Amino acid sequence: MSIWTIVVLVIMLGILVTVHELGHFFIARLLGIKVFEVSIFVGPALFTWRKNDVEYSIRCIPFGAYVRFTDIDEKGEPIEDDNDPKLLVNNSRIKRLLVALAGPFMNLVLGVVLALVSACIFGFYTTRIYEPFKTTQLALASSQFEEGDEVVRIDRRRVYTYLDIQFELDGSYSSAEDMLIEFRSSRTGELYEANLVPVITERPMLGIVHSADTDNNYNGWHISEVLEQHNGGDPILQIGDFLTAVDGISVTDENFEEHFASLTEGNTMHLEFYRNGEFMEADCIKSMIRSSNDRGVDVMGEEVNSFDSFVDALEFSVKLPLTVLNITVRSIEEAFAGEVEAYNVVSGPVGVADSVSTVVDNVDTSTTVKVYNILFLTTILSLGLVITNMLPIPGLDGVQVILLLIEMVIGRKLSKKAELIINGIGFVLLIGLVIFALVSDVIRIIVGG
Repeated sequence: MSIWTIVVLVIMLGILVTVHELGHFFIARLLGIKVFEVSIFVGPALFTWRKNDVEYSIRCIPFGAYVRFTDIDEKGEPIEDDNDPKLLVNNSRIKRLLVALAGPFMNLVLGVVLALVSACIFGFYTTRIYEPFKTTQLALASSQFEEGDEVVRIDRRRVYTYLDIQFELDGSYSSAEDMLIEFRSSRTGELYEANLVPVITERPMLGIVHSADTDNNYNGWHISEVLEQHNGGDPILQIGDFLTAVDGISVTDENFEEHFASLTEGNTMHLEFYRNGEFMEADCIKSMIRSSNDRGVDVMGEEVNSFDSFVDALEFSVKLPLTVLNITVRSIEEAFAGEVEAYNVVSGPVGVADSVSTVVDNVDTSTTVKVYNILFLTTILSLGLVITNMLPIPGLDGVQVILLLIEMVIGRKLSKKAELIINGIGFVLLIGLVIFALVSDVIRIIVGG
């Protein structure tokens, strides 16, 4: 992990947590609730100043932030004052609920704003589909389809953004399974369905997924995924490599597909590729795979260059939180159903750091692409924090929300014993979640490595 990865990670997490805590602060001040301190970062204070009876501080450990709603004595112990109506604990339940919800709400707003900024600068993908090639499943399934038609549902599940489509195509279903897609016609606005049925064939395999476009620097395929079957389960190629030739024939050669299709099972094929700017060669086992024709569901991109396209970008940004929630729920369902490994569902600090490092330290990625990827990752993290913070776990806003909602239903304050039981259960969940996230990160690194 480079120093730049650490810097980017600190800035990302600092922004996310600071915005969250400022949400608590602004709503509290708006409701007339007393705030004693607002701290950016944690640990010993580097700078401290007072304004409007609030102590502001910047501390030396660049992780976290907090808003303090209680006074403290010289030993740092909280001072309770039951007579002060401006204290948070002495305010109505609805006000305390609004303060608790303000942090996650600000992360929600930040995620939407970042998504909109990214869309306006770099463009964005829509749920509209390009005209498919005639051999793809979509082309064979529907004569009604026209370029620009919009995906509405996949197997009766609502689609909000292109990420929902990507999730269903890449994660939830094999391309060898039937898939029912509901479209909205761009011309008439009417809904119609297309049942995608795969055509199964046997062909040689490389065991990789690569970008559709040829890279200009290496004149090869940029590898985005390496399958388990690659080289008989002993991978040679890695994600991020650029494959340039097989058996001395360039992947851009007009005869490449014909040559590759003529390969038979057994023996080896010779690969030429670049990794981190270095040219490499290796022999790879030839194997055959039963595969289906491509789905033909390729989403269209759009640039923000008019008022209408800005409205489309805004719609995409507002729907993105629904996509994050949908994919989170679907991933958990698949983990419980045994369809995916549980360690691929949760990511902890190590996983986040590894994701940032993958983006920042890639020498073959331009600065523009790196900025886009970091902005996208920050957006998803901010929206993910909304869900995480609503979990009923001590230290998170969710437990306060649950306690306040229970009090509002029963019409009285919970007993200390009940609070201790709820907090105790939540603490066990917190420890379990932290351990599971850490173990998941480690397993992913081992498996991926």
